[in-house]
Amino acid sequence: MVSQRLDPLDLKLLQALELDGRASFSRIAQVLGVSDQTVARRFRRLRATVRLRVTGVADDSRLDRDSWIVRLGCPPNVAGQLAASLARRPDTKFIDLVSGGTEVRCGMRPRSRQERDELLLERLHRIPRITSVSAHCILHSFCGGPLGWLHKTHALDPHEEAALRPPAIVPATEPITLDAVDEAMLAALRIDGRATLTELQTATGQSETVVRRRLDRLRTTGVLYLAVEYDRESMGDEVGAMCWLTVAPHALDEIGRAVADHREVRFAAATTGRSNLVLSVLCRSTSDLYAYLTEKIGTLTGIQTVETTLTLRRVKVFTYELR
Repeated sequence: MVSQRLDPLDLKLLQALELDGRASFSRIAQVLGVSDQTVARRFRRLRATVRLRVTGVADDSRLDRDSWIVRLGCPPNVAGQLAASLARRPDTKFIDLVSGGTEVRCGMRPRSRQERDELLLERLHRIPRITSVSAHCILHSFCGGPLGWLHKTHALDPHEEAALRPPAIVPATEPITLDAVDEAMLAALRIDGRATLTELQTATGQSETVVRRRLDRLRTTGVLYLAVEYDRESMGDEVGAMCWLTVAPHALDEIGRAVADHREVRFAAATTGRSNLVLSVLCRSTSDLYAYLTEKIGTLTGIQTVETTLTLRRVKVFTYELR
């Protein structure tokens, strides 16, 4: 696919959506000083050219559920088939093919302890020709939301960013329980994070007042996370990698917060496993990735080991299977 370069207004629109994926075109237009029609036209064009997607994702940590990053070893000739099979599962958030073709990496979100145990102890091990299973539970996210990647465009000025930033999340004092109406709303938002109130009414069978109130509750408690995805080549960044860091426990929080501010880092989280800090990194070239590892990661005190794996192809992002 030919890379679609983005102009300053495109970048501002993308960052506005990362701040608030459901911000109205009129609100964005007012802050950016353009017409509603211009914002709507740019949004439609970005959907066609760089596959812009806004997806509603449940933050499992707010629901007392765990998210996992699972690394599956396999022979090179079955990696693509395995990835495609996993992409069809509703409990997978993302699927990546990793350099060497002998690993498939995926984000998974079992909805209960029983589902988790069945998945990690039985189902994955029964898949033919898997040679290894390594599961890493997300303990704390430093950057990127619930397995969501940030592109960090920094296109908005501070005043624009402040005007577009939604109200702060007020976490509930105890885990939130969802009912059938909430689940139906989240299912619709997984398909389109910008679904209208009318569309959400149709999906839930509820009145506009109920839908609006439920939507506000899901957002203000942080249960609903709006993820923004688009083809990374549009930013000139063509090398994606996952870095698995082993960090001294006393330095884990400090280093996690430090790497979260790096422009190259789209996602950072503390995890279980031999490596206890995982980063999703995006660079313009392998030379830039080398510079990032040596000049930024290499200067942080407390990092003991670093394993870097290149992402060859992303097969699924949230509800989207990529072709």
